Amino acid sequence: MRRTLLIIASIIVSGIFLYFVLRDVPIQDIIDRARQADPFWLLVTFGMLTMTIVTRGIRWRGLLDNRISHKDAFFIVAITFLLNQLPLRAGEVARSLLATGRGVPILTAATSIVVERMLDTLLVVLSLLLALSQIPTVPDTVSQAAALFGVLGVVAFVVLLTFARYPKMAHSVLNAVLSVLPILKRLPLESMLDNVLDGLKPLTNPRRFAHAITWTLIAWAFSYIAMYTMLIALGITDVDMLMTSILGVSLASFSVAIPVSVAAIGPFEAAIAITGEIVGMENTVAVALGLIVHGMTVLAYIVWGVVGLLAMGVSLGDVLSQAGKSKNED
Repeated sequence: MRRTLLIIASIIVSGIFLYFVLRDVPIQDIIDRARQADPFWLLVTFGMLTMTIVTRGIRWRGLLDNRISHKDAFFIVAITFLLNQLPLRAGEVARSLLATGRGVPILTAATSIVVERMLDTLLVVLSLLLALSQIPTVPDTVSQAAALFGVLGVVAFVVLLTFARYPKMAHSVLNAVLSVLPILKRLPLESMLDNVLDGLKPLTNPRRFAHAITWTLIAWAFSYIAMYTMLIALGITDVDMLMTSILGVSLASFSVAIPVSVAAIGPFEAAIAITGEIVGMENTVAVALGLIVHGMTVLAYIVWGVVGLLAMGVSLGDVLSQAGKSKNED
């Protein structure tokens, strides 16, 4: 029953977002724009999207201390992205389970995903800050607020890394807070803190930290390049293409984080439409860009996800079933 309600809610959310994005846009104009796309640059975009999976697989393998092969890392990440297109978004749970099938301890697999999430969130925030600061149409108040948010994000990350290196210090700070605000003792703050510190522990190793940071930058660079090549494919060259790519990918990343939607359909297109409005792009063009780049992204995830399932000898049904059981146990 819960799954059914979640699927229905996801469809409704996607439908609402799509309605507001498309309500003032002639569908034929979007179709015409898609037909005019340069096939060569569409192929290049697909290649860049493929490289985002490859590089994220390399990053993840390093966080697992190279306990799986490059091939398995690529296929498992591809399967993860495929499953995350479905309403239940069982990709990350499935990734942990598939990794354990390759001899990786479940805690190691889970904490590696926590580290990835934190690094990705930090980079997206900083990328958003960079883009907003370089686009002249963005009000100064917005740029300043983004700058403050970015600085706070970096400071928070450094503090968390320090706490992960010195967990006793973290618990001392928490105990001090609880002594001042005893009402907070009703919350499971100690266990939450331990989970966060465990997740960040791999980054206290200098080698793993350098590996994770380097491949995070490379992976996101390919994401930005994919958006850039899509702009070329659609002939959208009358804007700041670099900043549009960075801003578009950053906002789209936040939209994907919305837990209830079908493959982020709707929220993703809304994010690109907002990007277009900020950089001065015509609304119809921005909506077409959002739909086409999203379609290309989902296509890449489906292609490589299916290849991953075949290569690893598992079925989509089996993976979803195991992931569902794991979620229910949690």
